[in-house]
Amino acid sequence: MSVSQHIREYLDSQHVNYECVPHTQAYAAQEVAETLHVPGRHFAKPIVLNADGRMLMAVLPATHRVDVHELKDKLGARELELVPEGELAKICTDCELGAFPPFGHLYGMDLWVDKTLTEAEEITFNAGSHTEAIRMKAADFLRLAAPHFARFAERVAA
Repeated sequence: MSVSQHIREYLDSQHVNYECVPHTQAYAAQEVAETLHVPGRHFAKPIVLNADGRMLMAVLPATHRVDVHELKDKLGARELELVPEGELAKICTDCELGAFPPFGHLYGMDLWVDKTLTEAEEITFNAGSHTEAIRMKAADFLRLAAPHFARFAERVAA
């Protein structure tokens, strides 16, 4: 599978410059970043969560993990948990499981971006498959995604 047609059509309709970048098959966000020779702090990793019965997408650098307590606090949620893979397959039908692009609104979800990602000039992210990514200006991504911003990620020790 290559770049999701849905994502390509969306980006083209928004008249933004982006580059499709093929890579060897990789699954973990940090692994994809390494394969592409992109700093992990510039690779956007989306995670789909359930907050009190509503789904949302949290996007953070590949070098980080979600601080569940911090995000739960920012959301004002009582419960926050990962959405099971079986559910994800029903939501993002145009993508390989685990290769979702970080555009929550395309899947009916609120989008939260960790402020760490706003420090990058360019970001790269999965394009719907485990063999292709998209690289674009971070400012264009943030304009299109119209996310909520917060600090909710913590760097993973190397």
